[in-house]
Amino acid sequence: MKLRNYALTVSLAALGLSFALTAPVHAQAKGKPAQVAEQFFPVLVYRTGPFAPNGTPWANGFVDYIKLVNATGGINGVKATFEECETGYATDRSVECYERLKNKGGGATAFQSLSTGATFALTEKAPVDKIPLITAGYGRSESANGAVFTWNFPLLGTYWVGADVLIQHIAKKEGGFDKLKGKKITLVYHDSPYGKEPIPLLQERARMHGFDLSLLPVASPGVEQKSTWLQIRQNRPDYVLLWGWGVMNSTALREAQATGFPREKMYGIWWAGAEPDVKDVGEAAKGYNALALQHGAEPDAKVTKDVLALVHGKGQGTGPKDEVGSVLYMRGLISAMLGIEGVKRAQERYGKGKTMTGEQTRWGLENLDLTQQKLDGLGFAGVMRPIQTSCLDHMGSSWVRVHTWDGSKWNFSSDWYQADEKVIRPMVMHASLKYAEEKKITPRTPEECKQ
Repeated sequence: MKLRNYALTVSLAALGLSFALTAPVHAQAKGKPAQVAEQFFPVLVYRTGPFAPNGTPWANGFVDYIKLVNATGGINGVKATFEECETGYATDRSVECYERLKNKGGGATAFQSLSTGATFALTEKAPVDKIPLITAGYGRSESANGAVFTWNFPLLGTYWVGADVLIQHIAKKEGGFDKLKGKKITLVYHDSPYGKEPIPLLQERARMHGFDLSLLPVASPGVEQKSTWLQIRQNRPDYVLLWGWGVMNSTALREAQATGFPREKMYGIWWAGAEPDVKDVGEAAKGYNALALQHGAEPDAKVTKDVLALVHGKGQGTGPKDEVGSVLYMRGLISAMLGIEGVKRAQERYGKGKTMTGEQTRWGLENLDLTQQKLDGLGFAGVMRPIQTSCLDHMGSSWVRVHTWDGSKWNFSSDWYQADEKVIRPMVMHASLKYAEEKKITPRTPEECKQ
């Protein structure tokens, strides 16, 4: 079903797109100073359970960036506030946290669940509550289509982007896409919505290029993989793609060593390419590759130095000082920055120095224009490339690199990649319009986005 077919039957009233132009009014008692405006950010975390080693540095980076913003004047004078809620990476607990926090602090600005399963569960709640879902580097791949998924923002890249880049990179190493014919590529994936996300893209690329794709699911949390790697030893694939999280990643690397599979032939998604995944494996993980969602470990970035000076230097650091600048810490920090910048952009339309509603923040997120100059000014020079979104494009630019573990640290080992839109765009449109038909959603048109 074509997107334009929907446009003929829709009106603005049906869409219910009425941006609230008012910000909370703070009472000012006679003779007392005015109350400082606040912007509330719920923080869904998992600091406990088998995924805590990966979830904790992300959460620490996220919270430290909020503290950094407040240390440098807030969001145009508005104080950023937050409250954590522990999910244990469980979808049901994530939904409970969402319900608990959505009305706190005058109303949640946006939610970032760090869970694809939770994203699936919250996608139908967000439009009702008018709260954006920012899923930077995770979530539903088809939600890049802002015409249908009007409250989802898979900023920076989706799993279809990651899968496409991995196949591009392998093809480049082999000497061209035509060299992929007859190759064996195995996907070892977390048996969850997260792990299943790349499968449609990989199947499409396998159809296009004639490589043999094997799918090996691993039950959560991923500590039992012996049978998986026995199959790999028997099938002898040319490459293994790892879509793991938490303890699953280090377990996979140990099993690869035990079965003699070369780590140089292993490629992980950006959630399987951080320090917790390799540090306990050490030399045995040497040569292992993973995608970098723009950034890698960034100990020398200005924003890292600012956090050390203005947050940790003041005794306000959330976690250990030595993790600042690590891969997942930076991922959390960047995720918080995206939410903050969405609010800043909304303030440009609805009033600087005011608290933004979730609906106003949505406008900001779908009108992001983070130029290189802006990013550099925020301290992200050399860390990130420009990001632009629109009403219909909720993902924006998707720049990806590969980095490789040398036994002690991550080093970038490729040029920049972007996903092939000729491959991904039709898939996004097909899946999103199918979702719209199932849920009886009328997609927005470009004309309606201008309102």
